[in-house]
Amino acid sequence: MPPESWKISHAGDIDMARTTEMRLIELMALSQDVDNVVEYLGKSGNFQFQSKRSAPADRKNDGMENTDAAIFDSLQKVRVFLGVDDCADEPLSVQRAGDEERTEAARLIALKDDLERRFAHADEEVRRVEEAYKEALSFANLNVPYERLEHLTFLSMKIGRIPAGSLSALCKALGENALVMPLGADDTKIIAFCAKKNRFMLDTELKKVEFTQMDVPADFMGIPDGVIDSLRADMEKKAAALDALSAEKRNFAETHEARLAELLRRFSLSSQIAAVRAGLESTSLVFRITGWIPAGESRGFMRELDELTESRIAIREYLPSEVPSVLSGEEQVPVKLRHGRFVSAFERMIFSYGSPLYGAIDPTPFVAIFFTILYGIMFGDLGQGLVFLIMGILMALKIIKVENWNRFAPIFMGIGVSSSIMGLITGEFFGTEAVLEPFARFVTGLFGEPRSPILKVMPSSGDPNSVKVIFGIFGVTIALGVVINSIGLIVNFFNNILRRRLGSAFFGKNGLSGMLFYWYVIVFAVRLAFLHMSPQLFDWIIIGVLLFFAAFGEPFERLFDGHRPLLENGFGAFIIGGVVELIEVISNYLSGTISFVRVGAFALAHAVLGFIIEMMSEKCGLVGGSAVLIFGNAIVVVLEGMIVAIQVIRLQYYEFFSKFFHETGLEFKPLEFRYKK
Repeated sequence: MPPESWKISHAGDIDMARTTEMRLIELMALSQDVDNVVEYLGKSGNFQFQSKRSAPADRKNDGMENTDAAIFDSLQKVRVFLGVDDCADEPLSVQRAGDEERTEAARLIALKDDLERRFAHADEEVRRVEEAYKEALSFANLNVPYERLEHLTFLSMKIGRIPAGSLSALCKALGENALVMPLGADDTKIIAFCAKKNRFMLDTELKKVEFTQMDVPADFMGIPDGVIDSLRADMEKKAAALDALSAEKRNFAETHEARLAELLRRFSLSSQIAAVRAGLESTSLVFRITGWIPAGESRGFMRELDELTESRIAIREYLPSEVPSVLSGEEQVPVKLRHGRFVSAFERMIFSYGSPLYGAIDPTPFVAIFFTILYGIMFGDLGQGLVFLIMGILMALKIIKVENWNRFAPIFMGIGVSSSIMGLITGEFFGTEAVLEPFARFVTGLFGEPRSPILKVMPSSGDPNSVKVIFGIFGVTIALGVVINSIGLIVNFFNNILRRRLGSAFFGKNGLSGMLFYWYVIVFAVRLAFLHMSPQLFDWIIIGVLLFFAAFGEPFERLFDGHRPLLENGFGAFIIGGVVELIEVISNYLSGTISFVRVGAFALAHAVLGFIIEMMSEKCGLVGGSAVLIFGNAIVVVLEGMIVAIQVIRLQYYEFFSKFFHETGLEFKPLEFRYKK
């Protein structure tokens, strides 16, 4: 592929503060290359099909039979028959199946079918011989020739089977009108006698218990011991043959287990490639593939495809602004986030709320920082923090394997470090303060009189500074809430600027006017509370003007964004809506700030829990106290750890995300071939 066909545009290089820049790629691949191309796309991990990729019904390959899927299903039957464990659900790194694998799979399937057939035949033979042996034992007690019994003129006789457990009911129903005798060790084979006059009654009662008559030779008068011994020997021989087949089955499984797993993976990949191919737009010779890739990877992506197909592929690249379906709003550009290991662990927290819009500021780094800091403040304990840190390290090293949770190992390490630092400051080590007292006295001694802890969170009735410390903690957490709310507003402002929505950027409760109102009120409150300054006329004018544009900003938004009419629902609706918005602006900013008081409240609650555990352990002696410390800290780590995580996530979602997450985008989900069971 000549370089001039790549059409790489560098207008707008990747901005690390924004979502990853994307490109739409159109591929025209020959039918002989399409499987190689699709396999490369799935293994590259950076290609997502365009949402409107399906071809018209008469141009799609729906009629093509997926033979590899049928082979995969047959191989699964081989695996089940042999009792071999299935492969793990993981990305497929093997090559797709070729003719050699199809031949080998057919051989394995044929061997399995032959073994299964022989196994079924041997099992049936064992059951047949066992049944014959049991029936022979049943007639071992019959020493009178059957012909003589059958031709008795005064007796009616029946020999046959009845269901287990029905003999006593049959005897009770017949009473003295007939004689019923079991044959053999069980009660399912019987011989019944009655007078000729009672034969109809006997037939009726036998029918009620589902009696089945057996055919007996006329000269039969019992089973000779030699015959029974012969049947027993035959039964043992058949059982030995079945055991030999079982051993052959086990040997077959051990011999082919590894290769069977390899074939399963290969045919799983091949069947998925065939399924993708069947949904592509195509002619008899050419397949058309369109999808999104990160802009930074497009050059290498196209070079490798060109080498893979030996230049038999045509490639075109488009900016999102050149895609008609994107411009019309019918399609969203998928959003991919690019981070290091620590920040990327928080991506699922973002996408569980919703995907950011393409081109918007990426909030993940802010979430990573805020989550770690807030968690550490609410869960400050050096010992418990080290538990999280060690758990995160073990998860990262795969020593601890928890399904779908190992990817969050950096989060455990992050909150472990922040909790440990907060624990050093507050003097908490598994709920006790004695362990860290030397450290606290050393640190505080460097700056004045030694004391322990560095920051006493646990309130004390004898300490006049306890109330000041508590209010100080609440003040710090409220200040932290102001910072988080402000960053959310700043993100919203720049997102609207980037999308050229100037009206939304400057007006409304989350626009620049609302942001300035929020900041000015905070500064105004600080002046009144701490600087003891009196409110001035200009304060009320500035607050009023900013509040007006925040609450009654709809017509100004529509004016700057080019929407008409300015009052969409009339002047009356504008006034009513503005009044409601006015109340909402004040209440939202107030509640959104005060909500962060819970961070300080949880910090205090954590300290109280530690104090209670320590106090209980001191009253229970050495052994009992140790048990209380271990059990109590385990409960705190598990239960309070989860509660704190929920509270931190709630603060992120409702106080931070709500400032700018007004619309959601489309998460980038690249084509991936995983083993499917």
